[in-house]
Amino acid sequence: MQERPIPSITDRLAVFAATLGPVGRIRKAPGTWGSAVALAAAPWCLVPLPLAARAGLLAVILAGGTWAAGRAEKVLDRKDPGCVVVDELLGQWTAFTPFFLSGPTPTMGLDLFELFLLFRFFDILKPWPIRAVDQGVPGGIGVMLDDFVAGLFAAAAFALLHLFI
Repeated sequence: MQERPIPSITDRLAVFAATLGPVGRIRKAPGTWGSAVALAAAPWCLVPLPLAARAGLLAVILAGGTWAAGRAEKVLDRKDPGCVVVDELLGQWTAFTPFFLSGPTPTMGLDLFELFLLFRFFDILKPWPIRAVDQGVPGGIGVMLDDFVAGLFAAAAFALLHLFI
């Protein structure tokens, strides 16, 4: 029987970051749980920031998440493992980013939940071009980019729904 090598501290850190600690280890629907954590943290960690800081934060999450997801794929020996949920954080916060720029609103909680549902809808169904990114871009960047595109779709759908309602 061949023993698996003990992962290095760097590998353990990458998997911890990629899974958002214990969140990705929740057996049922880890992606939804990752999105829920992003939803819960957004009013304190994202909404108070100006647009430029939000964009910078998304860039940091994209870069760090790409590294962590790529390392996690190697350590876990699986392509886009379900336990990797840092991409849900990126996608969910991408959906939230263009909204609430002047601060919290009376309907912010409901609006954030609506954006959460829209993101999950696009992330699960993966219409074109989300599916093309998911299937065509390899490694950690591919793990991250399909959720980024799903977040853009969710933001656009939210804006259009509220334009016509």
